[in-house]
Amino acid sequence: MSFLIDPQELKSGLLLFRRADVQHKNWYCRVRVPKTDRYKVFSLRTSDIREAKDKAFDLDADVRFRVKHDVPVFEKSFAEAAQEYSAHAKSNASFGQITMDRWKIIDTHIRVHLIPYIGNMQVTMVNVDKWNAYYAWRKENGKGIDGKAPKDGTVRGEMKTFRAIMNFCVGKGYIREKQAPKGKLPEDKARREEFTLQEYRHLHTYARTWIKEGRTDYHIWYRTMAYNFILIMANTGMRTMEARNLRWRDVDLRRDQAGRSFVTMNVRAKKKFRELVAADNVATYLERIKEISKATKPDDYVFTIQAGTSATDLYGPLIGGLLEEAELLFSSSGSRRSTYCFRHTYATFRLMEGIDVYFLAKQMGTSVKMIEDYYGHITPSKNAERILQGISGWVPIDEVDGGKKGGVNASPAKNKSKSERRKDSED
Repeated sequence: MSFLIDPQELKSGLLLFRRADVQHKNWYCRVRVPKTDRYKVFSLRTSDIREAKDKAFDLDADVRFRVKHDVPVFEKSFAEAAQEYSAHAKSNASFGQITMDRWKIIDTHIRVHLIPYIGNMQVTMVNVDKWNAYYAWRKENGKGIDGKAPKDGTVRGEMKTFRAIMNFCVGKGYIREKQAPKGKLPEDKARREEFTLQEYRHLHTYARTWIKEGRTDYHIWYRTMAYNFILIMANTGMRTMEARNLRWRDVDLRRDQAGRSFVTMNVRAKKKFRELVAADNVATYLERIKEISKATKPDDYVFTIQAGTSATDLYGPLIGGLLEEAELLFSSSGSRRSTYCFRHTYATFRLMEGIDVYFLAKQMGTSVKMIEDYYGHITPSKNAERILQGISGWVPIDEVDGGKKGGVNASPAKNKSKSERRKDSED
């Protein structure tokens, strides 16, 4: 500290001094935080040496009290802590712990909503009342360009970020654990923006033409990858992060006791691992990817860019353009669709075929309650025994020109008439 002048050590770990880089003659003190190698500096706001010493001893005692009773010593504003959390989340995205799109959502929650709500209030002052009041504040002050209040699912996501910031502050020692909000999040009962069967068939028809209309080999390559990505996502129910992390070594083709082939995938997101199964038509889509990919070794990623490295955005902008051209970008409720909609489509079609919610929950890596809460509008038409032991004759979610039957993943396509099925096989 080259600017330090007139230093006086009042006791071990407590230093009184003035600063050479300011105009005034006021005193400062530096207090060593017990059990650490850190120091906290205070402005004493007085030039009187006696008053400065009294204040310094009081502050030293306060720091020791805080450490003894687990009260944070270093205070930050909520805005500073939230921005630090955003930087932490971005770092996680760069290492594949979350997607970069997920970080962008978190950062938007922070910049656009949470900081305007709490601002520069000290994070130690953010209490449960502030947490509980956010829902009402957001509904009253958060109207979008359409003039409507945000949906409960939107506010729920923002409050999850709010809580994540506070838990991050606990880990950093900025606040005590009891300050982190533990209240319930708003219920999100909104329908998932899945595709209807008719929309899904239309997407297949349109996508095949869309690939052929690619202006260059470069465009055709990416459109082919995006198309097969869609098919795999809609036939497995994978999360986007699980797809991003998928490597060739995670994929295996097996047979059940009846000799039927199926695909297993060991998928992971963050630190969670699980196994899912899919019909062997998924193996066909994977082979198509291998045929054009530069990354086919066991440790290589399945979904890549043309250069062979991981596709971090999972063709999101490209798929968005496809959906827009096919007039499927927005659902009937007016919500914009994303690649996550293929997971919802998978769940919806499986439930329409009567799959047991327990097995669907295991397949999708979620809870039975989540399935019941978000897909309760689906009325099962029959009772499937389990994912791999379904009703004979199920038809996979496949291209309109037909796929292998009897697979794990079924769709209501099997209810078509014989003439319709004959027409499909001729396309």
